[in-house]
Amino acid sequence: MKIVFFFLFSLFLLEAGSFPVNITPSSKTKTFGKIKILDQKQLMYATIDGVKFSEISDLAYDAKRQKLYMVSDEGRLFTFKAKFTTNIGGLEPIASAKLKKRHGKKFKKWRKDSEGMTLDGKGRLLLSFEGKAKVAWFHKNSEKQGEQIHKYSIPKALRNSKNFRSRNKSLEALAWHKKYGILTVAEWPLKKYNKKRQTLYALSGKKWHFKAEPEAKSAVSAIEVMDDGNILVLERSFISYLEPFVVTLKKVFLNECKNSNKQKGMCKTEVLLKMNSHQGWDVDNFEGLARVGKNRYVMISDDNDNFFQKTLLIYFEVLGQDEK
Repeated sequence: MKIVFFFLFSLFLLEAGSFPVNITPSSKTKTFGKIKILDQKQLMYATIDGVKFSEISDLAYDAKRQKLYMVSDEGRLFTFKAKFTTNIGGLEPIASAKLKKRHGKKFKKWRKDSEGMTLDGKGRLLLSFEGKAKVAWFHKNSEKQGEQIHKYSIPKALRNSKNFRSRNKSLEALAWHKKYGILTVAEWPLKKYNKKRQTLYALSGKKWHFKAEPEAKSAVSAIEVMDDGNILVLERSFISYLEPFVVTLKKVFLNECKNSNKQKGMCKTEVLLKMNSHQGWDVDNFEGLARVGKNRYVMISDDNDNFFQKTLLIYFEVLGQDEK
């Protein structure tokens, strides 16, 4: 067994790069529900510039500079060149860094659980953290890449770790909205809410509620702002290896929330695609989401630093969307 493992690991080191893969239940069509799969890659790198490449938790894309940023939940930041047209083109790692506090000081182990990432309207790279919930701005270029610049004030309910269902279930997802600013979601609802009552928080204080998917332990793993100003949500449900692993892409309509002025109602949602491992989908632990073009997005999976799991980068289009 050790010989087989060593052989496979050696093969992995020799074949670093991105490779075609297919997670869909059919080779005859690439359209499922309101999602069209445009390209699918498995990323295989042991290290990038000496920094271990694993456990990718979120993505952000700078279309002007054609840079795709990836962050791991172990506090590591990677930069790739990438062009998204009819497929994923020119995907190549160009930089890496370990996240640091201001002035280059190291984060303590329990303070570097980086889970969410986005670029704001000025191109600043923002990250959200579990453990002690935090949203902060980091350098994305130069010799200071990965160094913290500024920490943002977050809503009062998110500041106390005791309000979360666990320290590891806090600020999982992050996005930037041109109207509402920085948005974040906890992986699971706060203790004071029903387990199926999810909440989208703006750092300005505004919030919206939406219903989590019916599968057991369905949790938000990523969010992104869509062209029409609504929110694309990535949810996953994992119970055990004997039960279905379900990954859902759905749309949350911010302007269609009951009693939204009182911040008590639920927003309308629409399931765009449900990927069920018991229905032919070869899904993995999808945790990251980024908009890369009009109605086009990529999502990425966290391999949990497990040899038997994969880092999958899936490029897709949301069909039937009109930009406002």
